[in-house]
Amino acid sequence: MQQHEKSQSRVAVYYELTKPKIWYLLVFTAFGATLTASNIYGVEVSPATWALVLFSVAAGSAAANTLTNYHDRDIDAIMERTKGRPLPSKRIHPATKARNFGLVLAAASLVLAGAISLTTTAEQGMWAAGFIAFGLLNNVLVYSYALKRTSRTNIILGGLCGGAPPMIGWVAVTTSDLWTMGLAMAGLVFIWIPMHIWALTLHFKEDYNRVDVPMLTAVQSERTSARAIALSTVVMVAFSIAPFFLAMEDGTAMVGPAYLWTAVASGALMIVLSAWVIAKPMERASWTLFKFSSPYLAVLFIALMVDSAL
Repeated sequence: MQQHEKSQSRVAVYYELTKPKIWYLLVFTAFGATLTASNIYGVEVSPATWALVLFSVAAGSAAANTLTNYHDRDIDAIMERTKGRPLPSKRIHPATKARNFGLVLAAASLVLAGAISLTTTAEQGMWAAGFIAFGLLNNVLVYSYALKRTSRTNIILGGLCGGAPPMIGWVAVTTSDLWTMGLAMAGLVFIWIPMHIWALTLHFKEDYNRVDVPMLTAVQSERTSARAIALSTVVMVAFSIAPFFLAMEDGTAMVGPAYLWTAVASGALMIVLSAWVIAKPMERASWTLFKFSSPYLAVLFIALMVDSAL
C-alpha cells in the first residue's frame, strides 16, 4: 500500500513538472482548430486522428515546459512564486531526470504528430511534425535559452511557439487555407501571449528583478509597463476580429456574426481590464487581467467552433 502511494506521488510530481494548466489550454486550441476546420470543410475526423492530434500537442507542450523548467531551475529556486516547483524543491533529484523525461516527451510528440500521416496524408503528417518541431525549438532554444535572460522583448519572438497547436489541429483536417484561417487561429494565440505574460510579470516584478530576468513589465516603469499591456490587449482584440473577414476560395465566409459579436464583447471586457491596469498597475488589476486572459482565449476558440458549426 505504501509503495503504491509512493508511486502515485511520483507520477503527480512529474505531472506537476509539465505545467498542466499551460498545456491544457494549448491542447484546447488544437482541439478548437481541428473542430473548426472539420465544420468548415465538412470533413469527418477519425477517432485515431483526434487522438494523435491531442496527444501529440499534449506531449509536445509538456516536453517544452519540462525542458524550460530544467533550464530555469536555478532562478526558480530564488523566486518566491516558483521555489516550490519540483526541481528547486528537489522533489525530483537529480535534475537530469527531468531533462530526460522532457526529451522522451519531445520524441513522443514528434512520433505522434508524424503518425497523423497514417490516418490522413503524408503531407498532413509532415506539416504536423514540422509544427511540433518548430514549437519545441522556439520555446526551449529561442525563448528559454537565448532570449529570456537577455532581452526585455523575449516573449514576443519566444511566443511564436504558441501558434503551433492550432496549426497542427488545422493540418490534421486539411492543408487548404492553412495560411489564412489556420494562420489566423495561430495568430490569436501568438498575439495573446504577450498580454498574458506581461500582466503576470508586472504582478510579480520583484521576483523577476531579484533574478535579473528582464521581462519588459518587470524592468520598465509601472506606467510604461501598464501602457505596454494595454497596447498589446488592444492589438489582441483588434486581431481577434480578423477571422470574420476570411473566406474560402469560393467566397463562402468561414465564420459569421456569432463569432464576431463574441469577439467584440469579450474583447471589450479585456480592454476595460487593461484600462484598470493603467489606472492602478500594481494593485489587483494586473493579476485580474492575467486571470481573465486564459478564459478569454478559450471563449474565442469556443466561438469559432460554435459559429463554424452553424
